[in-house]
Amino acid sequence: MRVRDLMTPNPHYCTRLQTASDAARAMSDFDIGCVPVVDAGHVPIAMVTDRDICLAAYTADAPPSRVPIAHVMSNAIYTCRVDDSLQSAERTMRDWQVRRLPVVNDRGLLVGILSLNDIVLASTRSPLAKAAQRLRGDVDRTLAAVCRHRPVPAGLQV
Repeated sequence: MRVRDLMTPNPHYCTRLQTASDAARAMSDFDIGCVPVVDAGHVPIAMVTDRDICLAAYTADAPPSRVPIAHVMSNAIYTCRVDDSLQSAERTMRDWQVRRLPVVNDRGLLVGILSLNDIVLASTRSPLAKAAQRLRGDVDRTLAAVCRHRPVPAGLQV
């Protein structure tokens, strides 16, 4: 199975010039938990999650409409290609503990999003029943790796 078989095509996205409020509006309107940030060439450069927005607004003590995307977006981005195997994409999710991957084409342009939700929901569809049996072990390992808590840095005890 390939990433193209499960990804959500034509994802909503933001640019560095927008605010956290713009990203939050897209997340609310389309029932999504993140938006990729793309450069002028439509290449993904970062991700913004609903959690990122909440934490940025809290730490800046400002409404999301006054928080630039550049202050909210992740410092790293992990992607997969539309023709990658599902196992390869899941490995990336496990290795980097991410729940969603922007999907890029051969030119590196954003064409979709692959989420854990996409993978889990696909494993329950009847036409994929045979593949679902194989996927369940991969999904279990991926969920366990992504959900693993990172150690709290010394001096940050709550």
